[in-house]
Amino acid sequence: MAVKFAEWERNSVNALDLFLNLIYNKHVIILGGDRMRIDQLETPALLIDADIFEQNMETMRQMLEGTGISLRPHYKSHKCAEIAQMQIAHGAKGITCAKLGEAEDLAAAGIEDILIANEIVQPTKVMRVAALAKRCRLTICVDHLENIEALSRAAVAADATIHCLVELDVGAGRCGARNDEEFVGLAQAVSRAQGLVFEGIQAYAGYLSHEVDEQKRREGAQRIETRLCGLKSRLEELGLPVKEISGGSSGTAAIKRNSNVYTELQAGSYLFMDSTYQELKLSFQNSLFLLATVISAHDDALITDAGVKSCGVDQNMPTIAEDGLVLDSINEEHGLVKGRIAGYRVGDTLRYIPGHSCTTFNLHECAYLVRGDQVIERIPVTSRGKIQ
Repeated sequence: MAVKFAEWERNSVNALDLFLNLIYNKHVIILGGDRMRIDQLETPALLIDADIFEQNMETMRQMLEGTGISLRPHYKSHKCAEIAQMQIAHGAKGITCAKLGEAEDLAAAGIEDILIANEIVQPTKVMRVAALAKRCRLTICVDHLENIEALSRAAVAADATIHCLVELDVGAGRCGARNDEEFVGLAQAVSRAQGLVFEGIQAYAGYLSHEVDEQKRREGAQRIETRLCGLKSRLEELGLPVKEISGGSSGTAAIKRNSNVYTELQAGSYLFMDSTYQELKLSFQNSLFLLATVISAHDDALITDAGVKSCGVDQNMPTIAEDGLVLDSINEEHGLVKGRIAGYRVGDTLRYIPGHSCTTFNLHECAYLVRGDQVIERIPVTSRGKIQ
């Protein structure tokens, strides 16, 4: 909804009422001529630089072009159905997510090919999985015989087909079969189960994603691929075709492009980057910023209105995009900024580069797509809080 600034000036009382109505009803407000300006946003506000965002999508497309590896980006990096649709439009095969609630949101938004890269075991959720599998092409991860049997019963009852990737623990020590014998038994169980289709292998090595030493990342990835090649050969000898081997991340995308075993890349943060990924010096640039306002200024520090309740710090501290400024400390509602602070005053804005883009998105109801100093679009974080 567009509101011209001139309309506001005709009647200040009505303008204020209109402004509050628009804000509380979460419409996009377009001011100052054609569009709202960044300096008119209330902070803390999540910004996506449209030019860099689009270039990151194109960089990934070019990176995978001709490799035989399809992009299945991870929804956890933004939880925005609209951004997922943009990724599909830019060539992504489908979308990866971590939670059933996220998958349901994606299906409701028209995404047709969805992977839940996780195990879903609660009986009520298993029933929801079967219902969702009638609305889209749904793939889910499994690593336990009882779960396979429960999914099969639910699929039969719902007259649905659930595609399954058997998860292999490739070093994270979380979910997944711990050895090849266990994996083969699970794959055979899926292939025998009514309503289920054995798709292949989930092999996600998240612990390599942020390994700063590129040589260690490459060596780790190669060890995993050698293991996967052997497992794939064994499965196919047993009459179990492996259609997909899915995994990878933004930190290993450039390595995976040369893979002769992976068929899908589950990268997500490549769209935005963050202060943690900056250390890896990847081919992608920071497009995500948290706009914060200076609410108190002193001789030795600036205090902003953005703390850990608006910026993820679970992987690393945020940094400040403006040259010469350092985020010295951060608490629930405030950031303490030091460095070359002379000239900054109360009411000025600064841009954080989040320490972790994924958890930062989950703290916000929306993000603002911006170009230059103009707000292009307000994008709802559709699946914020969808943890079930």
